[in-house]
Amino acid sequence: MTGDGRLERYADLVVRVGANVQPGQDVVVRAAVEHAPIAREVVRAAFRAGARHVHAWYADAHLRRAALELGPPEELGWSPPHEVAWLESWAESRPAVISLTGNPEPDLFAGLAGELVARSEQRELRRAWIPLVSERRLNWAIASAPNAGWAREVLGEPDVERLWDAVAAATRLDEPDPVAAWRQHLARLEARAAALDRRRFDAVRFTGPGTDLVVGLAPGSFWRCATFVTETGIEHVPNLPTEEVFTCPDWRRADGSVRSTYPVALPTVGALVRGLELTFASGRVVDVRADEGRELVLRQLETDEQARCLGEIALVDGASAVRRTGLVFRDTLFDENAACHLALGNGLPMAVADVDGLRREELLARGVNVSAMHVDFMVGGPDVDVDGLDRDGHATPIIRDDAWQLG
Repeated sequence: MTGDGRLERYADLVVRVGANVQPGQDVVVRAAVEHAPIAREVVRAAFRAGARHVHAWYADAHLRRAALELGPPEELGWSPPHEVAWLESWAESRPAVISLTGNPEPDLFAGLAGELVARSEQRELRRAWIPLVSERRLNWAIASAPNAGWAREVLGEPDVERLWDAVAAATRLDEPDPVAAWRQHLARLEARAAALDRRRFDAVRFTGPGTDLVVGLAPGSFWRCATFVTETGIEHVPNLPTEEVFTCPDWRRADGSVRSTYPVALPTVGALVRGLELTFASGRVVDVRADEGRELVLRQLETDEQARCLGEIALVDGASAVRRTGLVFRDTLFDENAACHLALGNGLPMAVADVDGLRREELLARGVNVSAMHVDFMVGGPDVDVDGLDRDGHATPIIRDDAWQLG
C-alpha cells in the first residue's frame, strides 16, 4: 500500500477534490486513533495544498466503553463544553473539515445494553455540527480510512490491502487519471439531476419487498448531486465516494412502510441496526421494527420533535461504483452510495430555492425539516422500483431492475 504512492494520491484526492482546502485556510482532521497513519498523510496533503494550521482531532472508542462500564450516569453523552464552543466558533473561523470513517472496533460495544450505548452519543457536539453543514458555512469532506477491524467486518478477514482495493475502485483512485474520471462522473450525476428537475415531480414512490412508501417533495425543491458550494463560494465534494442525486422531501408528506435493504450504521453511536422497518403516516414515523438495534433507533427518534420526519431523499442505481464492488461496507459513507436512501432528521436547505437565511419556523413552514439528527438508511436495490409522481399521481419510472430510466 505504501510503496506505490497510492496513499499520498488518496490523501491529495480527499484534500483537493473532497474538502478543496484553500490556501491560508485552517483545517481540522477528525479521526479515530486507529486512523492515525492515514490522518497523518491527510495532514501532509493539507499543508501541500497551502493550509495555514492543521489540527488532528482524535477520538478513542475505548474511552466511551470505559465510561459506559465504569463512569457515573452523568458521564453518558457528556460533551466537553470547550469542544462544543470550538465547534460553534467554526461558523466564523470557517476551517475545512475532513472526517475519516471505517469502524476499527465493530464489536467493541457487544454485550452492553443498546439503550445504554445510545445514551452515550455526544448530542451537544452533534447539535453544534448540524447548522454548520445545513447553512453551508464549511467546506468539508468525509473519506474512509481502511483498517484491520473494518476489513474483518466487511471481508470476514483483516485483509486491509483487499479493502484498500475496494476503496480505490469506489473512489476511482484506480483510474489512470482519477481527476478526469471524477469530472466525467460528476457530469453524469449532474445530467441525472437535470433530468429529474425537468420532470418537476411532486413525489417519489418506492416499492419492493416490505416497501410501499410515497414521499412528497418540498415546494421549490430541486435535485442536486456531488458538488456543494459554501456560502462564500468554495466548491467541495463532501462524500468520497458519491453516487447519488438527492433532494429535500417535505417533512409533512411521507406515508407507507419501508424496509431498509442494508444494515444501518449509526456512526455517532458506533453500532449497527439490522432489519430496520419503519411505518410513516402524515410524515412521521409511527412504528419501528428491527431484527437488531431497535432501541438504538428509538433513542435517535427522541432527539427532538422533528427527528421522526424525513430530511433527505437520494437516488442511486446499480451502475454505482460502490455497488459494483459487491461488498456491504457497513459504513454509511459507502453503503448510502450503493443504493437509494432516505434520511431521518435534518433537511437539506441547499436543495430548496430561496430559503437561505430563514429561521427554524420559516424553514419548517416551507417543508424543510429542522432537527439535530440526520441518519441515513438504505431503501434501494435490485428488487426496489422507484417512480416519480406528478401532482395527479401519474407515475414515471425512474429506476427499474436496478437501472436508471430517465434520459
